[in-house]
Amino acid sequence: MVDQPSSTLSDSSTPEHQEVEVSTAKLETDEPSLEANPSAENSKGEPSQEAQSKEGLQKVARPFRVKLRGSVLVFVRLPNRRSVRAAIHQLSTTGGVIHLEKPLEEKLDVEMIFHIGETTIRGKAQMLFPMWATQGWMQPFRFVDLTEANREILDANLKSFVGDLARTAVAAH
Repeated sequence: MVDQPSSTLSDSSTPEHQEVEVSTAKLETDEPSLEANPSAENSKGEPSQEAQSKEGLQKVARPFRVKLRGSVLVFVRLPNRRSVRAAIHQLSTTGGVIHLEKPLEEKLDVEMIFHIGETTIRGKAQMLFPMWATQGWMQPFRFVDLTEANREILDANLKSFVGDLARTAVAAH
């Protein structure tokens, strides 16, 4: 049910005002709702996939990202046990972007090893589609097997890194 606007103009009897009110009410009713709709259930009485995905969108917050701009080096261990050196351009607890001389295959499963703060982080990652940069390649990745302990350490180090940058910026002014 649509709630009508509680405030009205003093001259609400004009046709123009009524048209505006009607069109506003229509916009409100045509807008899709992100709330679970009881009618959005399948034949078994469970919420439909659409209703579940809308609920999931509300609950999952995107983790913050830190732009390291190559200040942290990473060893990327390939499935054939060879290693490639790269620089981390951007990092979050779910993945990031690395700067490579040559791109790696998309969907390649690798092991990422890097040192941030006082800790060495090791985690399995999947390489995503690379993008050409003026000097080399930028290639995003997502962590697929990062232990909860490593994720918490990474989160704490990224937050302290952001805090250090903020303090440095304030001191410079």
